[in-house]
Amino acid sequence: MSARTRFSRVVVVFAILVLGVWCGHVAAQGFAGLGEDAAGFAEVVPGKAITFPEDLGAHPDYRIEWWYVTANLKDAAGTPYGVQWTLFRQANTPGPQREGWASQQVWLGHAAVTTAGAHRFAETLARGGIGQAGVTAEPFQAWIDDWSFARIDGAAGLAATTLAAKGKDFSYALQLRSDRALVLHGDRGFSRKSERGQASYYYSQPFFTVAGTLTLDGRTVDVTGQAWMDREWSSQPLASDQKGWDWFSLHLPGGEKLMLFQLRGAAEAPFRSGSWIGADGAVAVLANDDIELTPGETRVMAGRRLPVHWTVEVKSRGLRIETAPLNAESWMDTIFRYWEGPISFRGSHAGVGYLEMTGYE
Repeated sequence: MSARTRFSRVVVVFAILVLGVWCGHVAAQGFAGLGEDAAGFAEVVPGKAITFPEDLGAHPDYRIEWWYVTANLKDAAGTPYGVQWTLFRQANTPGPQREGWASQQVWLGHAAVTTAGAHRFAETLARGGIGQAGVTAEPFQAWIDDWSFARIDGAAGLAATTLAAKGKDFSYALQLRSDRALVLHGDRGFSRKSERGQASYYYSQPFFTVAGTLTLDGRTVDVTGQAWMDREWSSQPLASDQKGWDWFSLHLPGGEKLMLFQLRGAAEAPFRSGSWIGADGAVAVLANDDIELTPGETRVMAGRRLPVHWTVEVKSRGLRIETAPLNAESWMDTIFRYWEGPISFRGSHAGVGYLEMTGYE
């Protein structure tokens, strides 16, 4: 690591600790401070048109956003793997965008590879304004240091992309392809997160097919499978008393896709929503009372008890399934800590997907 990189990392960590970006003292304002007051930042409002390729890129006037890819993969022997690639951007102050080292943008990358026997993860930080991290819409490229999620030359939008990251004992280099349109959640991309007005702009590409290589402890394996990309941006996605969420992305056997989430409050019942995505890409919004998410077997990690098995029901679609983790110890021991890992499910439907759980104490 160069002296310049070490210096920039020190600056970023100092900014996080002092300014409270993704920091412990904002935990009372929801997971990772996402429920804290967002005065001065751009607001998420219904009716705003999401357009491409513009909205593939960054939205620096909003406080928080992320580019999130999860993949369920297998090798030639059928051994399952999970891959995560995430880039977060957070602005520590609102107002006109400043250049260079004066930039108010902070970037954070998470990468992981999960097997039945191990959960490997890495984290990297970057300061905005100096080229160390960023996202461009056309051609699409998201990067932090040498981690990248980028359009393959000649492809349109996200039709063909590469995905790469590495940690101390793992790396991956994947190609993702899809001929499907991006999926807008909620009301044409306006995704409510509470009954009190909190919301995000939210779309996905759940139809990626994947091929590439994983390298684990120096051994390289060829893998194939399917991936799901999520994009959200907001300035206050949680209400102040919402402590975290449980989020599912599921690949169903008929080619349909299912996204479900619940946001847990301190006193009120969880706020639930989701999207049933047909094999043809048609989207049906799932209402709160159509969804049941019931926690099952738990596991203690980092002093927190988390439900690693779930019963999931969507009444209108006749879906009732039981989920199980590939690795129950899929704990991301990062700046803000959470559980993220591949799952399988069986019942009325069978398949694979991903589960994320945040805000457990």
